[in-house]
Amino acid sequence: MSFLHASRLWYLIAVVALVAAYVVLQVMRRSTYAVRFTNLALLDVVAPKRPGWRRHLTAGVFAAGAVVLVAAFAEPSREVQVPVERATVVLAIDVSLSMEATDILPSRLDAAKAAAGEFLDTVPDTINVGLVEFAGGANVIVAPTTDHRDIRRALDGLLLGEGTGIGEAIFTALGSLASLPEADDPDESVPATIILLSDGETTMGRPNQEGIDAATDAQIPVSTIAFGTDEGLIFIEGQPVPVPPDLDAMEEIAEATGGVSFEAESERELTAAYEDLGSSIGFETEQQPITEWFIGAALLLLLATAALSLVWFARLP
Repeated sequence: MSFLHASRLWYLIAVVALVAAYVVLQVMRRSTYAVRFTNLALLDVVAPKRPGWRRHLTAGVFAAGAVVLVAAFAEPSREVQVPVERATVVLAIDVSLSMEATDILPSRLDAAKAAAGEFLDTVPDTINVGLVEFAGGANVIVAPTTDHRDIRRALDGLLLGEGTGIGEAIFTALGSLASLPEADDPDESVPATIILLSDGETTMGRPNQEGIDAATDAQIPVSTIAFGTDEGLIFIEGQPVPVPPDLDAMEEIAEATGGVSFEAESERELTAAYEDLGSSIGFETEQQPITEWFIGAALLLLLATAALSLVWFARLP
């Protein structure tokens, strides 16, 4: 929490002065009684060593209300994530034959479809989402759209293909972003990002570095999810073929383009990675005033002061 007009907190000095004055007056009143009444037995009755705690509690609640009012006058605020209109994210999902591996049940591809579907639940409806599938080549299955139902339907239709072309996937995702309308203000950029999920290494198409260079030039971050375990296997003509994810390559892509890299060895971890990405994509942080909360709290404290005074002293403070 911060204050939009922090300099107004100097008014707290006045509250501190009031509290100090109250304490001084209490001491002076007791001293006056001590001089006036030399009879110690009578003094114990008129000016007891412990003044009535109810009076002090009422004063304390009033002082707390004054402090909260000063804080409200300084306009407290907090950081809030606000959806950005026309923000865009492109999901690039590997559909190479290695995604048939069952080290993640029911298979890597089925788990990826399910997690991507849950990701759509985390992003606002105002955000454009596109879908790219890639194996040896890459294709735009759904151009960026706010109709997330199209993405869900397309996820169900993803099919396996031969080869892995991560570089091609980045180029294709960038191409789908290029067709979007520009911001009304030339100095304002429309936020966009690519989320690339792969369980292997590039075997076909343009190398990863060319994709990295293109994304860097376009100032589009590519966040990566390396999906699968080192124990993953597929069978080609009856022979087992290990298909571990290329962790280093995926991390390099994310770091070079300003994205975030994740490793997921289960559907749960993949879903968590998508959730982390979904909570930050398409949002910007704004300071929003919360003055009304403080005013409400101050009013409650002042009303409590009045109520305590009426109940205990039969008068308003």
